[in-house]
Amino acid sequence: MYMYQGHIHCSHRLLHLTFTRPLAFSSTHPSELLVLPISMQRLAYSPAIRALSSSSSLRTASSLQRFVAAAPLQATTTRLLPSRRPSSRSFTTTPTIMSSTVAGGANALLDLIKNRRSHYALNKDLTISPERVQEIVKEALQHVPSSFNSQSNRVVVLFGAEHDKFWDITTEVLKGMVPEDKWEATAGRMAMFKGGAGTILFFEDVTVVEGMQAKFALYADRFPVWATQSTGMLQHTLWVALEAEGLGANLQHYNPIVDAKVADEWKLPATWKLNAQLVFGGKSAEAGEKAFGPIEEKLKVFGA
Repeated sequence: MYMYQGHIHCSHRLLHLTFTRPLAFSSTHPSELLVLPISMQRLAYSPAIRALSSSSSLRTASSLQRFVAAAPLQATTTRLLPSRRPSSRSFTTTPTIMSSTVAGGANALLDLIKNRRSHYALNKDLTISPERVQEIVKEALQHVPSSFNSQSNRVVVLFGAEHDKFWDITTEVLKGMVPEDKWEATAGRMAMFKGGAGTILFFEDVTVVEGMQAKFALYADRFPVWATQSTGMLQHTLWVALEAEGLGANLQHYNPIVDAKVADEWKLPATWKLNAQLVFGGKSAEAGEKAFGPIEEKLKVFGA
C-alpha cells in the first residue's frame, strides 16, 4: 500500500471497510480477503482511514468520523481486496510508500520509554486485571524479536499467593547465605518485593539456543549473546507496557541461586534458564530522581 497527500495508493488493491451498511466505494471484485484486526479507535482515526475521506460521499476526515460514529461496525476489521481498476478519483500510482504509523508517531513511544522507572515501593492493588496483564505478556512474548526468529524466550507469571511463594523461596535461600549481621537489610528488601502484586519470571530455553548453534555452527558462539539480547528486549517491553497501564515495577536478578527451587516448585523444564524477575504492583510512592550523563559522550553520528 502507498500513501500520498492523504490518499491511499495501491497497485491492484483497494482498502475496503465492513460496516453494518455498505459503503459507496466497495470493491466490485472481492476475492481472497486478507483480514487484519483493528480497534474502533484506530479505525476511526488512522491515516489509512482518513485517506478514504477523498471518496465522493466522504469528502472530509470529519465527515468520515461522523459516518463511523453513526454506523456501528459489523466486524472491526480492515480488508484488502484485489481491484482491477482503482478509481482515479480515490487512487493514484505515485509510488510513495506508506509506513505503518501509530497515533503520535515515535514521540508517543518515546514518552512511554521516558515514563518507565524503577518503582520499589509497591502494593497489591492492580490498576488492571490479571487477565489484562496476561494479555500484555502474551503479545510481547509473541512479537519481541529474536535472532533467526529462534523464539528462545520463556515466561512464568505469578500472582497473589504464588508471587508471595517465590519471594518466600528467595528469602529462604538468602537466609542461608547472608551473614547474620547483614540480614536485616536483606530481609527488608525481600519484604518489599513480596509486597508487590506479582512477579514475571524470564527464562531462556537452552535447547533452542543449542539447536541454533548446531544448525548454524558458524555463529555458534553468538547465539547465547543474541538470546540474552532478546530477553532484554522482552523485559524492557513488558516493563514499559505495565508502566503504561499505571503499574509500577522493578527488575531483579536472584538467579541462579533460586533456579533449582523455582523449577521444582512450578514443575518447569530443566532446560529453562532463569534470567530475571520483574516485580510489579500498584505504586505506593513515586520513583526517585534519575540523573543523565551528557548525550555527547554516548552518541556519535556520521554522514548526516
